[in-house]
Amino acid sequence: MLYRSVTLIAAFLFVTAIEFSKDKKKPILPAYVLTARTVTVIIDPEAGMTIDDPRANQMAQKDVEAALMNWGRFDVRMMAGGGADLIIVVRKGHAHNVEPTIPDPRQNGHLGSITPIDGGVGIGAQQGHPPPDSPVPPGPQIEAGPTQDTFAVYRGDVDKPLDAAPAWRYTASDALQSPSVPAVDKFRKAIADAEKAAAKGP
Repeated sequence: MLYRSVTLIAAFLFVTAIEFSKDKKKPILPAYVLTARTVTVIIDPEAGMTIDDPRANQMAQKDVEAALMNWGRFDVRMMAGGGADLIIVVRKGHAHNVEPTIPDPRQNGHLGSITPIDGGVGIGAQQGHPPPDSPVPPGPQIEAGPTQDTFAVYRGDVDKPLDAAPAWRYTASDALQSPSVPAVDKFRKAIADAEKAAAKGP
């Protein structure tokens, strides 16, 4: 009889634990993400330029900026360090887990302009050549990195923002692919879900 009672109690606790885990809510975005109005998009400082496609990260950066501008929720600031509320860090995935890259701090310097147009955003390229005093990047190195694209959102109005954990992160194959840029759509949905949850209250 005692054994049966213990078994029933254990079964009840197990079912209760399962139900509790089902009811557990997904993490909600921090309030500073929902109230943010300005954003800067940068390339992951640790990302190198792949030899096969050296401008892949720069193009991903511009595609994300264009998608954010089309969304219209944020004022997109083109240069880092401008006091933006949020910093979005992007990085294109590698074709292979390990491949040769060229480190270049100039990656986060904009080589073109982004202009809103009817039905979308136009991207212009820089004319001419870089200044003669531009530093020459080091030679190729072997870089181990993810094969998936990464889109991470950090708080911008703090010291050393990238030292903290991201407020939101999305990693997937072709997450930064133009023209749809799925990562921006996922971020948009995450904000909409968080705002709905906040409106319902505790």
